Amino acid sequence: MKRHEARERVRRDNMARVVVGMSGGVDSAAACSLLKKEGYEVIGVTLRTWQGEDGSDSRCCEEWDARRSALALEIPYYAINCEPQFKAKVVEPFLDAYLSGRTPNPCTGCNRQVKWQGLMDAADRFGADYVATGHYAKIVRLSNGRYTVRPSETARKDQSYMLYQLTQEQLSRTLFPLGDLSKDEVRRIAKEAGIPVFDKPDSQEICFISDEDYTAFIEAQRPEAVPAPGNFVDAEGRVLGQHKGIIHYTIGQRRGLGLPAENRCYVTKIRPDTNEVVIGSDEDLYTTICRGRELHFMALEDLPEGESVRVFVKIRYQHRGEWARVTRTGADEVRMEFEQAVRAPAPGQSAVFYTEEGIAGGATIAEG
Repeated sequence: MKRHEARERVRRDNMARVVVGMSGGVDSAAACSLLKKEGYEVIGVTLRTWQGEDGSDSRCCEEWDARRSALALEIPYYAINCEPQFKAKVVEPFLDAYLSGRTPNPCTGCNRQVKWQGLMDAADRFGADYVATGHYAKIVRLSNGRYTVRPSETARKDQSYMLYQLTQEQLSRTLFPLGDLSKDEVRRIAKEAGIPVFDKPDSQEICFISDEDYTAFIEAQRPEAVPAPGNFVDAEGRVLGQHKGIIHYTIGQRRGLGLPAENRCYVTKIRPDTNEVVIGSDEDLYTTICRGRELHFMALEDLPEGESVRVFVKIRYQHRGEWARVTRTGADEVRMEFEQAVRAPAPGQSAVFYTEEGIAGGATIAEG
């Protein structure tokens, strides 16, 4: 069935049908409860993306907890296998990035290419109008007709940064029931609804690396490609010592270097071509200029080459953000000139551009 045909089907009792992505956590379960109370016909779906060698689920697809919550809410529930797509579109690029000296942000690409694609495919299969998740963010349609994501009312839980790659089609069919709520309110709603995971702790790590040991994961997945040890050098190229391999380091890192130094030293650059890790001071980590590639636009339809826009830019999820002038410098490249220096922009991380309307767009931080 085509998507426009699915959206135009007449619903039983005039209720709109929505497929909710259930991770097994409290947020997505509470989203189901709220939508059901609003009169939607709710279908719970878990996208199985990854299993560890011990058979454990990743934190984004804990099927047992999701199924228990769906049973408590008395909604239909399905688990859908997306492991091949997840491996190809998330895990392999993650490995490629680390092996090339970059620090990837797998969640942003996963949301667009795996999670939302999987949920929308499920929605079309079930004849649903919408998809929904438990993200803390809000979707609005602007006067120019485009959709954008605005930050959650609760800044501490805001997850808009992770959603900047979503397409206009995906946004047009998405609901975020938790956008105006705090975490405490969500847990209260879940408890009152009888959801068994109402007090389940939040997950902070990358979903497919439960122990946060990235290097062990990379070594297990790509043992033949793990870079050899090399030299720590300063900005002038003087050798300071030997590192364990570039996959062990990221820009801004201070701990675990093993270098004797009177002053604190930090990783300021990774050079995969020469297998060198550059060491400098904290001051060396600050810059007012960044480049970005792999552009995505949201509130903005595009930014023509040579034109610029003043936006508020976050260079990582926990970054408070700084104002910058973003200029289109090529077919898939922008230059970000910050009004105040930013610390440790890491190649591979996402730079997300905000205006008062919401997310304008974003890019992947590039080398140089």
